[in-house]
Amino acid sequence: MKTRLGRENPFAVAAFASPALLLFVLFVVLPMLLAAGATMTNHRLMSPEPTRYVGLDNYRRLLALNVAVVEPVRDAQGAAVRDEEGVRYPTWRQVRKDKPALEGYRPAFQIDIGESRVVLAATDPLFYRSLINTFLFAALVLPLQCGVALGLAILVNQKIRGRVFFRTVYFAPVVTSMVVASIVWAFMLNTDRGMLNELLRGLLHDPNAGPDWLGDSRYALPAIALMSAWQGAGFQMLVFLAGLQSISHELYEAATLMGANAWQRFVHVTLPGLRNTIIFVLVSTTLLAFGLFTQVDVMTSGGPLDSTTTVVYHAVRSGFKEQDVGYGSTITLVFFVIVLALSALQRMLVSKGDAK
Repeated sequence: MKTRLGRENPFAVAAFASPALLLFVLFVVLPMLLAAGATMTNHRLMSPEPTRYVGLDNYRRLLALNVAVVEPVRDAQGAAVRDEEGVRYPTWRQVRKDKPALEGYRPAFQIDIGESRVVLAATDPLFYRSLINTFLFAALVLPLQCGVALGLAILVNQKIRGRVFFRTVYFAPVVTSMVVASIVWAFMLNTDRGMLNELLRGLLHDPNAGPDWLGDSRYALPAIALMSAWQGAGFQMLVFLAGLQSISHELYEAATLMGANAWQRFVHVTLPGLRNTIIFVLVSTTLLAFGLFTQVDVMTSGGPLDSTTTVVYHAVRSGFKEQDVGYGSTITLVFFVIVLALSALQRMLVSKGDAK
């Protein structure tokens, strides 16, 4: 009796799926298990000390938080002392001396409420700073990159001469190495001789115009977001273009016969037709934004003042540059859980949208 291997035969399914499963186990599951094991140790690269089990110490070092209410410096009458910068507060060293429980903590965030200052202190404040930078970068790059990609897709979807040329031009940054693109943009954003500042000086007729894009903590992260959106918009443009071409022209003709203008056709025909495409682009762009590393490493090395340090950069710096593999693995695993929770939340919201 002969057995034919069809699509529903379990042996055929196993044969086709086994290479992918093997690669998934080798390059995803196994490294993840090794990283999870490393989080319980003090393993360091090139260290003469043997690796030993430390339990949850790495997690305590990473996640420990404490809240301190700092009162201002007061004079003999009990009034708060003020200087040219406002109310004067004791230094963090003085605060820790008065509160021994804060030993080992450093300020991560602070907010002034009345005359009191509430300080959120952590044993690793850089982790929380990098977490905020990562989410801020995603909030900057997500609308910018997706908006530009949708606009470009609508433009190159028009029946005009040379549209293939424009598609190629807009897609070219995607195939450019991120390292090369980062180096080129670092030259373009140079304060003294960068093309962008030279352009601003020419337009404003002011030889001092143009900020220090990568040297000022206010501009460094938006500058990296701008560069990242430019480099990645071409890929999302192609995805949007495929979605646009799947929308029936009869819907546009019907909307036109009903008197809809261009904006109404975009809102009531194009956007509903691109719903699934938009969800895919938003999810994929968000995940890529969370993995920001190369641009930061090449353009700013996490500075200035850690304003561009992201979680992935912090993990790589801890694990390889500082050779603290156990702690770097802990940062990676905690961030993986955060991203997994956000993905599950995103999926739940999308499922609720489908149910409606």
